[in-house]
Amino acid sequence: MKIRISSIFMMLLLVTSCGESNPEAEKAGALASQQWLAIVDRGAYRDSWKQAALMFQSKVAESDWVKMVGGVRGPLGSNVSRSLAKTSYATSLPGAPDGEYVVSIFEASYEQKELAIETVTVVKRDGTWRVTGYFIK
Repeated sequence: MKIRISSIFMMLLLVTSCGESNPEAEKAGALASQQWLAIVDRGAYRDSWKQAALMFQSKVAESDWVKMVGGVRGPLGSNVSRSLAKTSYATSLPGAPDGEYVVSIFEASYEQKELAIETVTVVKRDGTWRVTGYFIK
């Protein structure tokens, strides 16, 4: 898990420093992220894995994802609120093929945690935005 966290931070540093802008893509990517987070919020972890990008699925097995996300999200309780804090668009991220990416950062509140920062990375493939990374802090 440490490698995954490190690569997400590296992606965030690159995305925020690259200076690319695509408001339309950022809006669509943030919406896809919110829809995916709603699946996770319902506790439908298997469905969230199935809705994720192939890139995501190839890095973590479905059963491992269910254990990992359940172990992190379960103790937090239900999501109380979530607001989009920032989006960033990029066409290149470390360790990932070139393409269209949007990184969305959300401020969230849970029953057992007043403030959590969620970072969701989506990639556009065949006209559809799909999650390729998720981190909660």
